[in-house]
Amino acid sequence: MNAVIAHYTAACTQKDIDNVIIEYTSLVKRIAYHVSIKLPPSVRLDDLIQAGMIGLLEAARNYDVSQGASFETYAGIRIRGAILDEIRRNDWAPRSVHRKARQVTEAIRKVENREGREARDHEVAKELGLSLDKYHRLLQDAGSYQVLSLDEFRENEDVNLPTTSLKDPSGILQNENFQSALVETIENLPERERLIMSLYYVEDLNLLEIGKVLGVSESRVSQIHGQAVLRLRARLRQWLS
Repeated sequence: MNAVIAHYTAACTQKDIDNVIIEYTSLVKRIAYHVSIKLPPSVRLDDLIQAGMIGLLEAARNYDVSQGASFETYAGIRIRGAILDEIRRNDWAPRSVHRKARQVTEAIRKVENREGREARDHEVAKELGLSLDKYHRLLQDAGSYQVLSLDEFRENEDVNLPTTSLKDPSGILQNENFQSALVETIENLPERERLIMSLYYVEDLNLLEIGKVLGVSESRVSQIHGQAVLRLRARLRQWLS
């Protein structure tokens, strides 16, 4: 298949494009579905598939066999990137959720700076002037819209791609430093948060499956996941501001 792809990147015809669409539509649907199960019900799978098809077409037109990656690997990255771009562009999260997420992030940062250790649920709730119950509900709301936070940093993982950023050594250094900081910060999360992040983003389990593994409810997993992501944002503030 790479030989065919190499041919039409040099002389791309409509027939070539049609063949690629037929061959890789299942890949688009698989990636779109995988992303959709981590999103609120208001996000339509068909919209994600359409975005993914655009990513597939871009991959077909831009694939360079000399870069060493297989077309399927390259296309998968482009498809996923196009889907994430579509989600970011539409931003299904209500403004109130963004505002509350920022408030939690800031509260976590303040508590951890003051105490010199990881912030606990009841401490963050107190910092926000909320009961523990209300804080957990807030985490659940915010967490459902935070699922892309780590996915965004996996788009270019494990493959060398021809991008404009490769022409900017300082950009590469900054990205590598951020990746190192992200990995270190994840490793320093509280044990349960770290485990949930691993099961969710590495093992690709959904919240219900993680709940069964840990013996807790799906809603509790959502709360812990939300707090983990917001804790990461608080600790990586210098990179994300």
